[in-house]
Amino acid sequence: MASRSATRTLARVAASAARSSLAARTMGAAPRFAARASAVSSIQQTRGVKTLNFGGSQEKVYERSDWPKQKVLDYFKNDTIAVLGYGPQGHGQGLNLRDNGLNVIVGVRKDGRSWKKAVAEGWVPGKNLFTIEEAADKGSIVLNLLSDAAQRDLWPTIKPFITPGKTLYFSHGFAITYKEQTHV
Repeated sequence: MASRSATRTLARVAASAARSSLAARTMGAAPRFAARASAVSSIQQTRGVKTLNFGGSQEKVYERSDWPKQKVLDYFKNDTIAVLGYGPQGHGQGLNLRDNGLNVIVGVRKDGRSWKKAVAEGWVPGKNLFTIEEAADKGSIVLNLLSDAAQRDLWPTIKPFITPGKTLYFSHGFAITYKEQTHV
């Protein structure tokens, strides 16, 4: 449950378009997040909670006032957030996380169109811009924000880097919902 809270926290900070559905899997991350969650609970503020209707689904949403910026930075201070892909999802979430002071790296195909765009927007090769494999290896939280087709094609490459203690995040659930077809 604690890792679910961490994923939701990350989603609130990262998603400027909060209406995308969230699906996440963790591999052995619960103990790490449980320890951090209990440490953070001592500074927890009164929650502002709303229930919103997202496409017919009622979802509980915790308002930002419950997670001020400093609390988010403290919570994720020991994490490296690896954003895989720099298309519509990776671009927006990566910049949002970086601009809010979190430790973010981007993983894309070296010298591809997204690589060049990332460099133009201030990502530095070898510092916070890496190949997909390097970013997946370096990240403690891996945001798989590749296109649906790329998620299918690159999963065999990414999967070995998702080791116990890491968190794997998806902005939408297509690849994992249709896992029989995508093999993710």
